[in-house]
Amino acid sequence: MSDSNIGFIGGGNMATSLIGGLVANGTSPGSIWVSDPDTPKLDDLVRRFGVNAAADNRGVASRCATVVLAVKPQIMHTVVQELAPVLGEHAPLLVSIAAGVREADINRWAGGDMAIVRTMPNTPALVGCGATALCANAKVDTGQRDRADAILKAVGITIWVDDEAQLDAVTALSGSGPAYYFLLMEIMQATGEAMGLDADAARRLTLQTALGAARIANESDEPPGVLRERVTSPGGTTERALVTMRDGGIDKVVADGIHGARQRSIELGDAFGD
Repeated sequence: MSDSNIGFIGGGNMATSLIGGLVANGTSPGSIWVSDPDTPKLDDLVRRFGVNAAADNRGVASRCATVVLAVKPQIMHTVVQELAPVLGEHAPLLVSIAAGVREADINRWAGGDMAIVRTMPNTPALVGCGATALCANAKVDTGQRDRADAILKAVGITIWVDDEAQLDAVTALSGSGPAYYFLLMEIMQATGEAMGLDADAARRLTLQTALGAARIANESDEPPGVLRERVTSPGGTTERALVTMRDGGIDKVVADGIHGARQRSIELGDAFGD
C-alpha cells in the first residue's frame, strides 16, 4: 500500500469531479484507484483520466492510504461492513462524502479505531465551484487532515468544523443551498416570461444576473447586506421589489426552509445509523 495512493469506492458524479480536479491539480493518475459495479462507468473513468480500475472495493482499500467513500448513504452500511477486514488490516484514512452518515456509525461498521474525515460537499463541485465542510475524528493526524483537505479543495473551497453536529447546518445551508438559488432563478425567469419576455431572454438575463451578483459578493469584503443597500436606491424599483418581498415574509420563509433542511439532516442521520 502506497502512502500517496487515493482510492474511490464508487465512481459517480461527485467522485468523477474529485478525480478530475485532482488530476488537473497535478495528482498522478497512476496513484488513483477506483471501483464501481457499473463497468462502463469505470471504463470511462480510466479512459478520461488514466486512473486505475480495481476489480472490487477491497482491491481499492488494500492499495490506498486514503479511501474516499463515495457511495449513496443508503448503502454505506453494507459497503463499509464488507470492507471491514481490509480496513482493519491496512488502517487507511477514510473520507466520507455521503450526506447524513455519521462518523460514529462508519467507525462502528468498519470495526472501530479508524481515522475518519466526514465531509459535506455540494453539487457545484461538479463545475469546480464547490463548498465543502470537513470534520475529523480524534484518530486523524495532521498529515491525514492535509490529504483530506487537498482532495476536497480540488473542486472548490473547504472549511473545517470541530463539532460534527455542525455538518447538519452545513447540509442545510450549502449542501441543499444550490436548490434554493435554482428556485429563485426559476421564479425570476417565469416572472420575466409572464411580463412579456421570451423564454430565452428571460433565462439568459436571470442566469447572468445570478452569476454577476455571486461574483460581486464573492470578490467583495463587504457583507451581502451592505452590497444590497448599495444597489437599492431610495424610492426606486429595487426598493419597491425588496419591500414587497419582505412584506410577504421572504425572510421567515427562507429561514424556516433552511431550519427544516437541518432537521431533516438530523433525522436521516438517525435513520442511516440503524
